[in-house]
Amino acid sequence: MQTWSLVTLCVLLGLVVRWGVSLNPYSGAAKPPMFGDYEAQRHWQEVTYNLPLQQWYFNTSDNDLNYWGLDYPPLTAYHSLICAYVAKAINPEWVELHKSRGYESYAHKLFMRATVLVADLLIYLPAVVLYCLFLSDGSSRKKVSVLLSTLLYPGLILIDYGHFQYNGVSLGLALWAILTLGLGWDALGSMFFCLALSYKQMELYHALPFFCYLLGKCFKQGSIGQGFFLLVRIGFAVLLTLALCWLPFLSDPSQALQVLRRIFPVARGLFEDKVANAWCSLNVVIKIRSIMSSDSQLYLSLACTVLAVLPSSLRLLTKPTFWQFKLALVNSSLAFFLFSYQVHEKSILLASLPACLLLSDLPLIAIWLLQTSTFSMLPLFLKDGLLVPYSVTSLAFLYFSMYLLSPLKHCTEEELRMGAYRKILFFLPKLDLGCVVRWKFYFSTLAMAALSIASVTMSSPPHLPDLFPVLISTFAFLHFLGTFLYFNIVQFTEPQSKKSQKKTN
Repeated sequence: MQTWSLVTLCVLLGLVVRWGVSLNPYSGAAKPPMFGDYEAQRHWQEVTYNLPLQQWYFNTSDNDLNYWGLDYPPLTAYHSLICAYVAKAINPEWVELHKSRGYESYAHKLFMRATVLVADLLIYLPAVVLYCLFLSDGSSRKKVSVLLSTLLYPGLILIDYGHFQYNGVSLGLALWAILTLGLGWDALGSMFFCLALSYKQMELYHALPFFCYLLGKCFKQGSIGQGFFLLVRIGFAVLLTLALCWLPFLSDPSQALQVLRRIFPVARGLFEDKVANAWCSLNVVIKIRSIMSSDSQLYLSLACTVLAVLPSSLRLLTKPTFWQFKLALVNSSLAFFLFSYQVHEKSILLASLPACLLLSDLPLIAIWLLQTSTFSMLPLFLKDGLLVPYSVTSLAFLYFSMYLLSPLKHCTEEELRMGAYRKILFFLPKLDLGCVVRWKFYFSTLAMAALSIASVTMSSPPHLPDLFPVLISTFAFLHFLGTFLYFNIVQFTEPQSKKSQKKTN
């Protein structure tokens, strides 16, 4: 009973923080002609409500795709349509065709913010609570600590409630998939993941671990008999879910192809803005986009992504345990973020979700990755006027997670699973690797604070106008690359603790 009271308090605190952030300006407020992501979400409601489904993804006189045209899969469009019906009932001006473009009012802002909160209450928050209570390790106190730390993760809060998006829906559906797989409901988990993928195509970052985990389980149970029937159940669940989501677009092949063209916009280029991945960081010294054609950039990023994600996925295929699955999720999402094509800074949220799942197992590394992921989006937050929410939520997350999970007290080589590092670094004098990691964390945190302050208080030199965004993205990239290598080494060398293995089995 006491545990559920603490869970309720954690959820209420998470809701208060979310609503507090939502009171700040949203992306593109009063900035015509394109405004921002807030207007994109409102415009999709306008389009889906007023136009027939066959025109949602096509450029027409009533649907200018250059003005926030739909570029997410059908489930996002259906969600926009549901919100549009509610908006129409409250105030028809909010979704009036053409005339509502750039609409801004206090009442509409409350409505739009409320739609994000309702989506979280229905999908994301219940999944977080159930995962932390049933699948995270440790005492009831530790489970509640992991829950509060996850709910206070600032990156997702600032993007969904400050910048304005619905990432909690796709991440929540993915978390429901992870939860149900952890509980042994493989077909249901497959359906949830198909829903996540049909909401945002970026869930492809998690697709290979899901595929390899489920296929590995089928092989483990035997290619005939029980394993075969499991594969059939999973296949049927996947085909049924995808068919239901895409059904209105499957009757005409041109419709389905147009949706695919919209959700995979290859023409946009290798990367946009200053994103903390390999290509943007490498572009500082080698102008990749100038010396390589668009097709060559696409093939290069594809090859690097496959090479980066393949070892972790093959390891999971041969050892389909839930511990390996969690590690593969973070490795796959980091590989996609670091090396894939057309990456946005917000895509780091896809690596942050599996990092939250590791808060009870590897608290220091998980907290470090989550804090860095928030820091990597600082230029976007400053552009949206979210300096104060960024500062407050980052400090709150760091304080509560460090206080409740005590990661610095669990910083030995054994607890950090760094046994393999000792073998790799055999030529160096014997060092306390736990102490080295602890001091690197201190230095990293101070450097992120210093760069955050410098970005606000100092002006870039005229000949280097993007100095601070580049410094931030490169600094974060080095962290993400190091974390990617670390989690791959852990996945290949260290088994999960016996207690955790017994529980997940």
